Amino acid sequence: MTDSTDIADRALDTDNEDLTEFAEQIADQVQSFLISVRDIAAQPDEDGVDEGLASLPYLLLEVSQLLLAGGRLGAFEDFVPEERFESDAGPDPDLDAMRDRLAVLFEGLDEYAEVFDPYAAPPEITVNRLSDDLTAIATDLVHGLAHYQSGRILEALWWWQFSYVSTWGAAASAVLRAIQSLIAHDRLEPAHDPETEASDRELVEVAEEVVQRR
Repeated sequence: MTDSTDIADRALDTDNEDLTEFAEQIADQVQSFLISVRDIAAQPDEDGVDEGLASLPYLLLEVSQLLLAGGRLGAFEDFVPEERFESDAGPDPDLDAMRDRLAVLFEGLDEYAEVFDPYAAPPEITVNRLSDDLTAIATDLVHGLAHYQSGRILEALWWWQFSYVSTWGAAASAVLRAIQSLIAHDRLEPAHDPETEASDRELVEVAEEVVQRR
């Protein structure tokens, strides 16, 4: 039987993990998320189709899997780059167009409330936007991907781990909760039915007449 301490040491100790394979797995998930968000943002407008709502299950899956990758990064001991200073990864891509398209796509759903720090006293409620958060997450991820694609594997892992702890981990967690809430509202709340509402109004009117006659 394996000792639980050995399992924890193996999960946290970079010396006992093939970092090349691990980095490849993280990079694959990062690329999957980036492709998915870009594809969602690039959806054409179609009359009568709520693309934002329709994309939520797809986005739920991608954000959930990205957070799994982040959890794996967070479980490791701190990655330390070989160089003291971060290598130049080149300019980050301009994702403003993607942010603007996501804002249009999620119109009416974009803003959501979030507890900034659950341990603050009292906790601070902030108003976030799905479009802003998804774009910020993508910006952090693509920066690390530039290191990875340039062969700087340890530096890529360091950046993804650091930015997960400091920024995109919290943002992705908030986005996931918002998406889960939207899906729950969509699936659990009764659909708008004008005929049912008219019938309900008639029942109320009949009931009121009965009460007045008494």
